[in-house]
Amino acid sequence: MWLHNSIVITNSVCRLRYFSAMSELKVDGTSSLCTLVCNGESRLKESESLSPDQGCSSSNVQTTPEIEKKYVHRVYDAIAPHFSSTRFAKWPKVASFLNSLPSGSLVLDAGCGNGKYLGLNSRCYFIGCDISAPLINICAERGNEVIVADAVNLPYRSGYGDAAISIAVLHHLSTESRRKKAIDELIRVVKKGGLVLITVWAVEQEDRLLVNKWTPLTDKYVEEWIGPSDPCMRNSPSLTLESIPEAEENSMGKNIKDTSLITKLRETMCATSRSEGNLLAAKNGTNVENQQEFFVPWHLPYHRAEVGGASTSALANGLAKKDDKKGAVVYNRYYHVFSEGELERLVSDMSNAVVVDRFYDKSNWCIVLEKTI
Repeated sequence: MWLHNSIVITNSVCRLRYFSAMSELKVDGTSSLCTLVCNGESRLKESESLSPDQGCSSSNVQTTPEIEKKYVHRVYDAIAPHFSSTRFAKWPKVASFLNSLPSGSLVLDAGCGNGKYLGLNSRCYFIGCDISAPLINICAERGNEVIVADAVNLPYRSGYGDAAISIAVLHHLSTESRRKKAIDELIRVVKKGGLVLITVWAVEQEDRLLVNKWTPLTDKYVEEWIGPSDPCMRNSPSLTLESIPEAEENSMGKNIKDTSLITKLRETMCATSRSEGNLLAAKNGTNVENQQEFFVPWHLPYHRAEVGGASTSALANGLAKKDDKKGAVVYNRYYHVFSEGELERLVSDMSNAVVVDRFYDKSNWCIVLEKTI
C-alpha cells in the first residue's frame, strides 16, 4: 500500500487539502506535483523534478515489483471498504508509544491504512500516507490529513517529523533492499532524537494453525516477482498487466549489531528460481517452518463485492477466485513474515539510528529506533 513517484493530497469532496505546514511538504520547488483523488480513484503523473535526496529516481529499489502491484496494491484497493470495517482496535503497544510522545509532536504514519492511529494522541499532530487511494479516501472522509505516497519514497523533507510509525507495512515489500529502503525513509523524515516504531508480522505466529491457511510461495510465484531489483533476476521480460479499477463502495533496549544482512531465505529462493520445477514449498505445508514468503487470503463477502467493479475485473484477470462455500471472493495478499532478529539486522549497519527497544507482541516483531544524526 504505497505509491511510486507521485504525491496526492486529498479529502473526500475532491478538493486539495492543505496542511498548515504545506510549504514544508513541497519537494525542492516542485509545486505542480499535487493531483486530486476523486471518488477513490487516483490520477497519477510521473514526477520529473524531484531532487535526488528524495530518492525519486528510477533506481531498482524504487521500481515496484509486479508481485506487489498485483498482490498488495490492487488487492487493498479492491477490498478497502471491507478491510477498513475490520480495522478499528488499537494495539496497546502502539497506543502506548503514541501516548508517550511529547505534546505538540508531529507524527508521520507511513502506511496508515484506514487511519485508525491518526489522532490517537490528541496532544499530537498526525499526517498519514498510504499507497491505496481508496483507503486514503476513507481517512480523508474522517477528517484526517493524508497523502497517497510510497513507503520507499516518502514525500516529506528530511527531519520533518518528531516521530514516525510503520504498522504492519514492511512485510508487504517483496525484497530486502526495498524493506531496508523503507526503514531508511522512516529515519530520514524524523528529526535528530526522533523515534520510529516499526511492527511486522512474525514467522513465529502464536496460532500455528493460522499459518496452515496461508499458501507458501511456489516456484511459479517466485518467477513472477523477479525483476530488476532482485539479485536472482531472469532475462525474461516482466509481465504487463491491465489496471484494475478502484473499489466503488463508499463507506524502547540496546543497539543490536549484526553485519549479516543476507538471509537464508534469499539464498534458497535464488537457488530455487534457477531450478526448473523445484517448488519452494508444497501447498500442504511441507517445510512451512522454514518459509517466510506467503500468500495470505482475504475473503471479501459476495455482498461486499461490487458488481462491475474491482472484484469483477480481478476475477476476470485471475487475481481473485470465488469460494461459493464461504460466499466470498478470495484475494491473495503477499507477505514476507519476519524472523526473530531480522528487523535488527536490517538496521545494523545504519549509522544514523540505534535500536532502543525491541519486543514481540501479538505475533508481531517490533522495534523502536532513535535517530542519532
